[in-house]
Amino acid sequence: MIFINLPVADLDRSIAFYEAVGGVKNPMFSDDTAACMVLSDTIYVMLLTHAKWATFGDIPIIDTAKGAQVFLCLTREDKLAVDSFVEKAVAAGGSADPTPTQDYGFMYGRSYRDPDGHIWENVWMDPQAVADGPPDMQAA
Repeated sequence: MIFINLPVADLDRSIAFYEAVGGVKNPMFSDDTAACMVLSDTIYVMLLTHAKWATFGDIPIIDTAKGAQVFLCLTREDKLAVDSFVEKAVAAGGSADPTPTQDYGFMYGRSYRDPDGHIWENVWMDPQAVADGPPDMQAA
């Protein structure tokens, strides 16, 4: 399992966003300072208020308008699903394509920012390309 911890400015807004893009709130691990959003059987996003984030140590919150610390990436079943997911995120209050669209033929990817500026990439890879091994992306 993976738990992704994200600081959020407005917990209710973030919960609504992640529910709109398919996340399910797990009330057992949620309270007024944090929400556990289940994205899959193995992926959980912990939305943490800034006050809750501060309890983990003296770790400053990155200003996502000026920089990023990570790009979170999830695979999708096809190119249409990549585009549809980005559109769903935009409709829920996110913004599309903070990073360039990637189209290498065997791989296609787009991204969105959530309301707190965290960047999520969505990628499709041709299953045959995956089975054949790493392609030469420079030649694509």
